[in-house]
Amino acid sequence: MKIIDYSDRDHYKTQAFQTPFHERAAAFNQKHCWGRWKDYITANTYYDTATEYFAARNACSVFDLTPMTKHRISGPDALDFMNRLVTREVGKIKPGRVGYTVWCNDAGQVIDDGTIFHLEEGVYRLCSQEPQIDWLMTSAIGFDVDIVDETHDVAGLAFQGPTTCAVLKLMGLEGIENLTPFGIAKFDLDGFELTVSRTGYTGDLGYELWVAPEHALTLWDRLFEAGALHGIRPIGSEALEILRIEAGFILAGVDFLPANEAVRPGRTRSPYELGLGWLVHLDKPYFTGKRALIKEKENGSRYVFAKLNIEGNKPAHQSFIFDKRQKFAGTVTSAAWSPSAKVNIALATLEAPHGKPGDQLLAEIYYQRELKWSRVMAPCTVVEGVFWDPPRKRETPPPDF
Repeated sequence: MKIIDYSDRDHYKTQAFQTPFHERAAAFNQKHCWGRWKDYITANTYYDTATEYFAARNACSVFDLTPMTKHRISGPDALDFMNRLVTREVGKIKPGRVGYTVWCNDAGQVIDDGTIFHLEEGVYRLCSQEPQIDWLMTSAIGFDVDIVDETHDVAGLAFQGPTTCAVLKLMGLEGIENLTPFGIAKFDLDGFELTVSRTGYTGDLGYELWVAPEHALTLWDRLFEAGALHGIRPIGSEALEILRIEAGFILAGVDFLPANEAVRPGRTRSPYELGLGWLVHLDKPYFTGKRALIKEKENGSRYVFAKLNIEGNKPAHQSFIFDKRQKFAGTVTSAAWSPSAKVNIALATLEAPHGKPGDQLLAEIYYQRELKWSRVMAPCTVVEGVFWDPPRKRETPPPDF
């Protein structure tokens, strides 16, 4: 195992960084509304959350993805290490493909979820919400692998929405329309390498664009030049939050507590309890947490991850969920009004056996109007599937809007 020394890097001395795209993003940020994402300053909203949201659903949107944690894993034992680390069979993710995954502790509780980019034979990039270098180094004992935290070495933009493919074609990315979902392709853009993956966090047609930081501003300029007549807009984290809830995507620290951060036992969740049982491949050789997950599958889970359609228009942020007998059934973890589905939606963790599609429950919602707090017990229904799932996100080639 090779350990990389980063002691001479500035990001260990600086409290908060501007991303390589900050100069362009700041020019668009009419509200000067910034937040912190790990080591970086990023936009919460640029001008109006609703306008930014509809750019992603009706045209094309740009979200600065640079702060997402990125680790490069390579070496003779890279595949064996990845298979020991995560719950899915990594050997099925071929070079040039991306796979979604989770990894657990020995008790089968989720530490984080993320994506595995198989960049080339024996070279992987693991992307996640939370920094994972300590867990990766500990897990790599006995494996001949190199693990590099390359978060600050790769700049990224999430480019999402129905007109994205059309814009990328205008940029001169020949053959981009043939890139299938979860595929990776490399292009020459103005003399530098641009990596494009057909991935995203919005549940819609979209791509993620990856470049070296020194080429970030050129990528931004070329993207906005090509997208000028296709409704291109930058979006902040507030709009992305609505988009990801509509798509049914979970967020570490919001929809589940990472197992390596928990103080109290019982507060964490397994993949089965997050609706991610399809990512647990018990037929592959041993991986961390396998024994606990086999036992859970035999005995049943404590919790069920559910998607709720809630009556009314009051978002059920952090609401308690009750059954029809007014007994506690669970908690809302994420909630929003869906502008596209025109319904009040939520993601929730429910106590088993609640959470079957069609279950009728009640959400205890508190809301404030003109300094007065009101309480409503809103009927809600457990729904199957996600709230936003357009065919265009899977079509190859995508429709040319």
